[in-house]
Amino acid sequence: MYQNENPTARFLIIRFSAFGDVVQTLSVPSAIAQAFPGAEIQWITRKDMAPLLKNHPHINKVWEFDRKAGLLGLIKLVWTMRSTKFTHIYDAHNNSRSRVIVWILRPLGFVGIGPKFIRRSIRRWKRFLLFKFRINKFEQPFNGQRDLLEPLQPWGVARLAPPAPQIFPSAEVVEKARTVLGDYANTVALAPSAAYFLKRWPKDYWKDLISLMPNQKFVLLGGPEDSFIEDIHAVAPDRVINLAGKTSLQVSSAIVGLSRAVISNDTGLLHVAEQLGKRTIALMGPAPFGFPSRPTTKIMELDLYCRPCSKHGQGPCVNKEKFHRCLVDITPAQVAEQLRIILEETK
Repeated sequence: MYQNENPTARFLIIRFSAFGDVVQTLSVPSAIAQAFPGAEIQWITRKDMAPLLKNHPHINKVWEFDRKAGLLGLIKLVWTMRSTKFTHIYDAHNNSRSRVIVWILRPLGFVGIGPKFIRRSIRRWKRFLLFKFRINKFEQPFNGQRDLLEPLQPWGVARLAPPAPQIFPSAEVVEKARTVLGDYANTVALAPSAAYFLKRWPKDYWKDLISLMPNQKFVLLGGPEDSFIEDIHAVAPDRVINLAGKTSLQVSSAIVGLSRAVISNDTGLLHVAEQLGKRTIALMGPAPFGFPSRPTTKIMELDLYCRPCSKHGQGPCVNKEKFHRCLVDITPAQVAEQLRIILEETK
Protein backbone atom coordinates (compact mmCIF):
# COMPACT_ATOMS: atom_id res chain seq x y z
CA MET A 1 0.00 0.00 0.00
CA TYR A 2 1.11 3.54 -0.74
CA GLN A 3 2.75 5.25 2.21
CA ASN A 4 3.59 8.91 2.68
CA GLU A 5 6.39 9.15 5.19
CA ASN A 6 5.68 12.76 6.06
CA PRO A 7 5.95 13.35 9.80
CA THR A 8 4.68 16.91 9.34
CA ALA A 9 1.27 15.71 8.06
CA ARG A 10 -1.44 16.83 10.47
CA PHE A 11 -4.92 15.40 10.09
CA LEU A 12 -8.27 16.52 11.48
CA ILE A 13 -11.18 14.06 11.64
CA ILE A 14 -14.64 15.57 12.09
CA ARG A 15 -17.26 13.29 13.62
CA PHE A 16 -19.55 14.57 16.36
CA SER A 17 -21.97 11.70 16.93
CA ALA A 18 -23.81 9.37 17.26
CA PHE A 19 -22.46 6.69 19.56
CA GLY A 20 -22.28 3.90 16.99
CA ASP A 21 -20.97 6.16 14.24
CA VAL A 22 -18.18 7.53 16.43
CA VAL A 23 -17.18 4.00 17.46
CA GLN A 24 -17.04 2.85 13.83
CA THR A 25 -15.00 5.93 12.87
CA LEU A 26 -12.35 4.88 15.41
CA SER A 27 -10.87 2.72 12.65
CA VAL A 28 -10.01 5.83 10.63
CA PRO A 29 -7.04 7.08 12.73
CA SER A 30 -5.30 3.70 12.53
CA ALA A 31 -5.89 3.48 8.79
CA ILE A 32 -4.47 6.99 8.32
CA ALA A 33 -1.47 6.17 10.52
CA GLN A 34 -0.75 3.12 8.38
CA ALA A 35 -0.69 5.25 5.22
CA PHE A 36 1.08 8.23 6.84
CA PRO A 37 3.61 6.96 9.40
CA GLY A 38 4.50 9.68 11.89
CA ALA A 39 1.51 11.87 11.06
CA GLU A 40 -0.32 13.75 13.81
CA ILE A 41 -4.04 12.94 13.99
CA GLN A 42 -6.60 15.07 15.80
CA TRP A 43 -10.38 14.76 16.09
CA ILE A 44 -13.25 17.10 16.90
CA THR A 45 -16.32 15.49 18.45
CA ARG A 46 -19.17 16.12 20.83
CA LYS A 47 -18.14 16.45 24.45
CA ASP A 48 -20.16 13.43 25.59
CA MET A 49 -18.51 11.27 22.93
CA ALA A 50 -14.94 12.37 23.67
CA PRO A 51 -14.23 9.74 26.38
CA LEU A 52 -14.66 7.00 23.76
CA LEU A 53 -11.62 8.37 21.92
CA LYS A 54 -9.30 8.36 24.92
CA ASN A 55 -6.23 6.10 24.93
CA HIS A 56 -6.41 5.49 21.18
CA PRO A 57 -2.76 5.11 20.14
CA HIS A 58 -3.26 7.03 16.88
CA ILE A 59 -5.27 10.00 18.18
CA ASN A 60 -2.96 12.76 19.36
CA LYS A 61 -5.56 15.30 20.43
CA VAL A 62 -9.34 15.45 20.89
CA TRP A 63 -11.22 18.73 20.54
CA GLU A 64 -14.46 18.62 22.56
CA PHE A 65 -17.53 20.57 21.47
CA ASP A 66 -20.24 21.22 24.04
CA ARG A 67 -23.64 21.43 22.33
CA LYS A 68 -24.79 23.86 25.01
CA ALA A 69 -22.29 26.40 23.62
CA GLY A 70 -24.26 26.61 20.38
CA LEU A 71 -23.02 27.89 17.04
CA LEU A 72 -21.06 30.76 18.57
CA GLY A 73 -19.26 28.36 20.88
CA LEU A 74 -18.38 26.14 17.94
CA ILE A 75 -16.99 29.08 15.99
CA LYS A 76 -14.86 30.17 18.95
CA LEU A 77 -13.51 26.65 19.41
CA VAL A 78 -12.65 26.21 15.75
CA TRP A 79 -11.08 29.66 15.59
CA THR A 80 -8.57 28.52 18.22
CA MET A 81 -7.87 25.43 16.10
CA ARG A 82 -6.63 27.53 13.17
CA SER A 83 -3.15 27.79 14.67
CA THR A 84 -2.79 24.00 14.41
CA LYS A 85 -2.25 24.33 10.64
CA PHE A 86 -3.84 21.09 9.54
CA THR A 87 -2.57 19.60 6.28
CA HIS A 88 -5.54 17.24 5.79
CA ILE A 89 -9.18 17.50 6.89
CA TYR A 90 -11.64 14.61 6.70
CA ASP A 91 -15.27 15.55 7.23
CA ALA A 92 -16.69 12.17 8.21
CA HIS A 93 -19.95 13.72 9.43
CA ASN A 94 -21.14 16.00 6.62
CA ASN A 95 -23.64 18.21 8.42
CA SER A 96 -24.04 21.94 9.01
CA ARG A 97 -21.64 21.98 11.98
CA SER A 98 -18.91 20.14 10.10
CA ARG A 99 -19.28 22.58 7.21
CA VAL A 100 -18.79 25.51 9.58
CA ILE A 101 -15.53 23.93 10.73
CA VAL A 102 -14.30 23.49 7.18
CA TRP A 103 -15.25 27.07 6.22
CA ILE A 104 -13.19 28.45 9.11
CA LEU A 105 -10.17 26.17 8.73
CA ARG A 106 -10.16 26.31 4.93
CA PRO A 107 -11.55 29.74 3.98
CA LEU A 108 -9.99 29.70 0.50
CA GLY A 109 -10.86 26.11 -0.18
CA PHE A 110 -13.16 27.11 -3.03
CA VAL A 111 -10.05 28.03 -5.05
CA GLY A 112 -8.07 25.02 -3.84
CA ILE A 113 -5.98 26.84 -1.24
CA GLY A 114 -5.53 25.35 2.23
CA PRO A 115 -5.46 21.86 3.73
CA LYS A 116 -6.24 18.88 1.56
CA PHE A 117 -9.90 18.06 2.12
CA ILE A 118 -12.30 15.17 1.72
CA ARG A 119 -15.95 15.14 2.72
CA ARG A 120 -17.74 11.84 3.08
CA SER A 121 -20.68 11.75 0.70
CA ILE A 122 -24.11 10.94 2.11
CA ARG A 123 -25.05 9.53 -1.33
CA ARG A 124 -28.50 11.08 -1.32
CA TRP A 125 -29.34 9.96 -4.84
CA LYS A 126 -28.56 6.32 -4.08
CA ARG A 127 -30.61 6.57 -0.90
CA PHE A 128 -33.51 8.07 -2.82
CA LEU A 129 -33.44 5.20 -5.33
CA LEU A 130 -33.19 2.60 -2.57
CA PHE A 131 -36.00 3.79 -0.34
CA LYS A 132 -38.39 5.13 -2.97
CA PHE A 133 -37.95 2.65 -5.81
CA ARG A 134 -36.18 -0.37 -4.24
CA ILE A 135 -33.26 0.15 -6.64
CA ASN A 136 -30.08 -0.68 -4.76
CA LYS A 137 -26.94 0.94 -6.19
CA PHE A 138 -24.89 0.56 -2.99
CA GLU A 139 -21.96 -1.84 -2.90
CA GLN A 140 -23.02 -5.13 -1.36
CA PRO A 141 -22.88 -6.31 1.31
CA PHE A 142 -23.42 -3.13 3.28
CA ASN A 143 -20.39 -2.40 5.45
CA GLY A 144 -20.24 0.57 7.83
CA GLN A 145 -16.48 0.83 8.25
CA ARG A 146 -15.78 0.37 4.57
CA ASP A 147 -18.09 3.32 3.86
CA LEU A 148 -16.14 5.47 6.32
CA LEU A 149 -12.71 4.52 4.96
CA GLU A 150 -13.47 4.41 1.25
CA PRO A 151 -13.55 8.22 0.75
CA LEU A 152 -9.92 8.38 1.92
CA GLN A 153 -8.56 6.21 -0.89
CA PRO A 154 -7.33 9.26 -2.88
CA TRP A 155 -4.91 9.82 0.02
CA GLY A 156 -3.68 6.24 -0.14
CA VAL A 157 -5.70 5.08 2.88
CA ALA A 158 -6.96 1.50 2.64
CA ARG A 159 -10.68 0.89 2.82
CA LEU A 160 -10.20 -2.35 4.75
CA ALA A 161 -10.78 -1.84 8.47
CA PRO A 162 -7.60 -2.21 10.55
CA PRO A 163 -7.62 -5.12 13.00
CA ALA A 164 -9.27 -4.92 16.41
CA PRO A 165 -9.01 -3.52 18.95
CA GLN A 166 -9.82 0.03 17.86
CA ILE A 167 -11.35 1.16 21.15
CA PHE A 168 -9.20 1.29 24.27
CA PRO A 169 -10.90 1.59 27.69
CA SER A 170 -8.49 2.80 30.37
CA ALA A 171 -7.30 0.52 33.17
CA GLU A 172 -9.41 2.56 35.59
CA VAL A 173 -12.54 2.09 33.48
CA VAL A 174 -11.88 -1.65 33.10
CA GLU A 175 -11.50 -1.96 36.87
CA LYS A 176 -14.84 -0.17 37.36
CA ALA A 177 -16.41 -2.63 34.92
CA ARG A 178 -14.97 -5.59 36.83
CA THR A 179 -16.38 -4.22 40.08
CA VAL A 180 -19.83 -3.71 38.57
CA LEU A 181 -19.85 -7.17 36.99
CA GLY A 182 -18.68 -9.18 39.98
CA ASP A 183 -19.39 -12.82 39.14
CA TYR A 184 -20.79 -11.87 35.72
CA ALA A 185 -17.45 -11.29 33.98
CA ASN A 186 -16.77 -13.61 31.03
CA THR A 187 -20.48 -14.24 30.49
CA VAL A 188 -22.79 -13.16 27.65
CA ALA A 189 -23.71 -9.49 27.18
CA LEU A 190 -27.08 -8.65 25.65
CA ALA A 191 -28.00 -5.29 24.08
CA PRO A 192 -31.80 -5.43 23.63
CA SER A 193 -32.36 -1.74 22.88
CA ALA A 194 -31.92 0.44 19.78
CA ALA A 195 -32.73 4.01 18.83
CA TYR A 196 -35.90 2.97 16.99
CA PHE A 197 -38.43 0.31 17.91
CA LEU A 198 -38.27 -1.43 14.51
CA LYS A 199 -34.55 -2.12 15.04
CA ARG A 200 -35.32 -4.06 18.23
CA TRP A 201 -35.64 -7.81 18.34
CA PRO A 202 -38.93 -8.41 20.24
CA LYS A 203 -38.69 -8.13 24.01
CA ASP A 204 -40.27 -11.53 24.60
CA TYR A 205 -37.66 -13.14 22.32
CA TRP A 206 -34.89 -12.01 24.68
CA LYS A 207 -36.81 -13.65 27.53
CA ASP A 208 -37.18 -16.85 25.51
CA LEU A 209 -33.48 -16.85 24.65
CA ILE A 210 -32.55 -16.65 28.33
CA SER A 211 -35.00 -19.44 29.15
CA LEU A 212 -33.55 -21.64 26.40
CA MET A 213 -30.13 -21.48 28.06
CA PRO A 214 -30.84 -22.24 31.73
CA ASN A 215 -27.18 -22.73 32.66
CA GLN A 216 -25.92 -19.47 31.17
CA LYS A 217 -25.47 -16.12 32.92
CA PHE A 218 -26.33 -12.91 31.07
CA VAL A 219 -25.58 -9.20 31.40
CA LEU A 220 -28.18 -6.73 30.12
CA LEU A 221 -26.91 -3.39 28.78
CA GLY A 222 -28.77 -0.27 27.70
CA GLY A 223 -29.53 3.34 28.50
CA PRO A 224 -31.45 4.95 31.37
CA GLU A 225 -34.52 5.27 29.14
CA ASP A 226 -34.67 1.50 28.49
CA SER A 227 -36.98 0.58 31.37
CA PHE A 228 -38.39 -2.36 29.36
CA ILE A 229 -35.11 -4.22 29.94
CA GLU A 230 -36.17 -4.88 33.54
CA ASP A 231 -38.93 -7.11 32.17
CA ILE A 232 -36.26 -9.22 30.47
CA HIS A 233 -34.22 -9.34 33.69
CA ALA A 234 -37.26 -10.59 35.60
CA VAL A 235 -37.39 -13.86 33.67
CA ALA A 236 -34.30 -15.17 35.51
CA PRO A 237 -33.05 -12.67 38.13
CA ASP A 238 -30.85 -15.33 39.73
CA ARG A 239 -28.56 -15.50 36.67
CA VAL A 240 -29.21 -12.24 34.83
CA ILE A 241 -27.91 -8.81 35.89
CA ASN A 242 -29.52 -5.63 34.57
CA LEU A 243 -27.01 -2.80 34.10
CA ALA A 244 -29.16 -0.69 31.77
CA GLY A 245 -28.72 2.97 32.67
CA LYS A 246 -26.32 2.15 35.50
CA THR A 247 -23.00 2.60 33.70
CA SER A 248 -21.38 5.23 31.46
CA LEU A 249 -20.65 4.59 27.78
CA GLN A 250 -17.01 3.93 28.66
CA VAL A 251 -17.82 1.43 31.42
CA SER A 252 -20.42 -0.27 29.23
CA SER A 253 -17.75 -0.60 26.54
CA ALA A 254 -15.37 -2.17 29.05
CA ILE A 255 -18.13 -4.57 30.14
CA VAL A 256 -18.48 -5.65 26.51
CA GLY A 257 -14.72 -6.22 26.45
CA LEU A 258 -14.94 -8.43 29.53
CA SER A 259 -17.74 -10.54 28.05
CA ARG A 260 -17.32 -13.90 26.42
CA ALA A 261 -19.81 -13.09 23.68
CA VAL A 262 -22.28 -10.36 22.74
CA ILE A 263 -25.75 -10.42 21.20
CA SER A 264 -26.95 -7.06 19.97
CA ASN A 265 -29.52 -5.26 17.91
CA ASP A 266 -28.31 -2.74 15.34
CA THR A 267 -27.05 -0.25 17.93
CA GLY A 268 -23.88 1.36 19.26
CA LEU A 269 -22.82 -1.52 21.50
CA LEU A 270 -22.72 -3.78 18.44
CA HIS A 271 -19.94 -1.62 17.05
CA VAL A 272 -18.16 -1.52 20.39
CA ALA A 273 -18.09 -5.31 20.35
CA GLU A 274 -16.71 -5.30 16.82
CA GLN A 275 -14.02 -2.74 17.61
CA LEU A 276 -12.96 -4.86 20.59
CA GLY A 277 -12.84 -8.01 18.48
CA LYS A 278 -15.50 -9.82 20.55
CA ARG A 279 -17.50 -12.73 19.16
CA THR A 280 -20.85 -11.16 18.39
CA ILE A 281 -24.29 -12.01 17.04
CA ALA A 282 -25.83 -9.04 15.22
CA LEU A 283 -29.61 -8.99 14.79
CA MET A 284 -30.07 -6.83 11.71
CA GLY A 285 -33.48 -5.51 10.75
CA PRO A 286 -34.77 -2.61 8.67
CA ALA A 287 -31.74 -0.29 8.35
CA PRO A 288 -28.94 -0.70 5.78
CA PHE A 289 -26.14 1.52 7.06
CA GLY A 290 -23.68 0.81 9.85
CA PHE A 291 -23.61 -2.91 9.06
CA PRO A 292 -21.02 -4.99 10.95
CA SER A 293 -17.62 -5.19 9.32
CA ARG A 294 -15.56 -7.89 11.01
CA PRO A 295 -15.45 -11.71 10.69
CA THR A 296 -15.89 -12.00 14.48
CA THR A 297 -19.54 -11.02 13.97
CA LYS A 298 -22.27 -13.44 12.91
CA ILE A 299 -24.92 -11.43 11.08
CA MET A 300 -28.45 -12.79 11.41
CA GLU A 301 -30.84 -11.28 8.90
CA LEU A 302 -33.64 -12.20 6.51
CA ASP A 303 -33.68 -11.66 2.76
CA LEU A 304 -37.00 -9.84 2.35
CA TYR A 305 -38.33 -7.68 -0.48
CA CYS A 306 -38.99 -4.88 2.00
CA ARG A 307 -35.47 -4.63 3.43
CA PRO A 308 -34.07 -2.07 3.91
CA CYS A 309 -37.12 0.13 4.44
CA SER A 310 -35.65 3.26 6.05
CA LYS A 311 -32.31 4.96 6.62
CA HIS A 312 -32.19 4.56 10.40
CA GLY A 313 -34.93 2.00 10.95
CA GLN A 314 -37.43 4.68 11.92
CA GLY A 315 -40.10 3.04 9.78
CA PRO A 316 -42.87 2.66 9.01
CA CYS A 317 -42.84 -1.10 8.48
CA VAL A 318 -43.83 -1.76 4.88
CA ASN A 319 -44.07 -5.54 4.94
CA LYS A 320 -47.60 -6.41 3.82
CA GLU A 321 -47.59 -9.94 5.20
CA LYS A 322 -46.34 -9.53 8.76
CA PHE A 323 -45.50 -6.49 10.87
CA HIS A 324 -41.79 -6.27 11.81
CA ARG A 325 -41.12 -9.51 9.95
CA CYS A 326 -37.41 -8.77 9.41
CA LEU A 327 -36.77 -9.38 13.12
CA VAL A 328 -39.87 -11.29 14.24
CA ASP A 329 -38.96 -14.21 11.97
CA ILE A 330 -35.52 -14.58 13.54
CA THR A 331 -36.43 -16.98 16.33
CA PRO A 332 -34.93 -17.33 19.82
CA ALA A 333 -34.10 -20.96 19.00
CA GLN A 334 -32.02 -19.85 16.00
CA VAL A 335 -30.13 -17.28 18.05
CA ALA A 336 -29.58 -19.77 20.89
CA GLU A 337 -28.11 -22.24 18.41
CA GLN A 338 -25.62 -19.65 17.12
CA LEU A 339 -24.72 -18.64 20.67
CA ARG A 340 -24.02 -22.25 21.64
CA ILE A 341 -21.65 -22.54 18.68
CA ILE A 342 -19.75 -19.43 19.78
CA LEU A 343 -19.57 -20.55 23.40
CA GLU A 344 -18.25 -23.92 22.32
CA GLU A 345 -15.62 -22.27 20.12
CA THR A 346 -14.50 -19.90 22.89
CA LYS A 347 -14.06 -22.49 25.63
